[in-house]
Amino acid sequence: MTRVRYERKGHVAYVTLDRPEVLNAMDGRTHEELAAVWDEVEDDGEVRVAVLTGAGDRAFSVGQDLKERVRLNTAGAPPTTFGSRGQPGWPRLTERFTLSKPVVARVHGYALGGGFELALACDIVIASDQAVFALPEVTLGLVPGAGGVFRLARQLPLRTAMGYLLTGRRMDARTALHFGLVNEVVPYDRLDECVAGWTADLVRSAPLSVRAIKEAAYTSVDMPLERAFATRYVWEERRMYSSDAAEGPRAFVEKREPVWIDG
Repeated sequence: MTRVRYERKGHVAYVTLDRPEVLNAMDGRTHEELAAVWDEVEDDGEVRVAVLTGAGDRAFSVGQDLKERVRLNTAGAPPTTFGSRGQPGWPRLTERFTLSKPVVARVHGYALGGGFELALACDIVIASDQAVFALPEVTLGLVPGAGGVFRLARQLPLRTAMGYLLTGRRMDARTALHFGLVNEVVPYDRLDECVAGWTADLVRSAPLSVRAIKEAAYTSVDMPLERAFATRYVWEERRMYSSDAAEGPRAFVEKREPVWIDG
């Protein structure tokens, strides 16, 4: 039985963690299946955006399957630390820094531990008003090794981030919105509608422009501004010389929708 459901509708790929009976906890097999999905998303020329969510109505994902972790510890498996190199499914989304297409997280219910880290690694996060976020690893003798330490400290004021990291306290959806960790919070019965609005806007955008902007934003975020301007961006070079770079302005002048053929 698969752990991850994958479906493409038009230009949108839907990726669903499908273990609702364990609140979409992620074991090694889940990570292996997810890695194959991200490869497909990147390689499929028809896919322009992916939506990541969890099955059921209780959780996006509660992170690492701790029952599996206990079994591995008992069997003498080496301990884990920051990063997933050498683990099933590497590079995981949390370390897949070259994924060029945007990923939208659709979050309802619990997004804990590795589940929160997955959401933090997405480009856009849409949450229901019942979403709950936390990195409880500190209460388990673990660390948020899939980037939670690093991303939360970058995406929140540092003292605020340290409060959540060092205590494992939970954060509700409105607080996450206040701090800019999510893009929008809506009632659960409007979650799919809201996600569809975002994906429609992304699909409407020029694919190469989306990829170029994503690459440039993440690559340059910690650079001095002068260096950011001078850096070479692979996807931007492709966009510059593409037919779409001419099609967009031409469509605007001709008062029609552009027809993107590149990307």
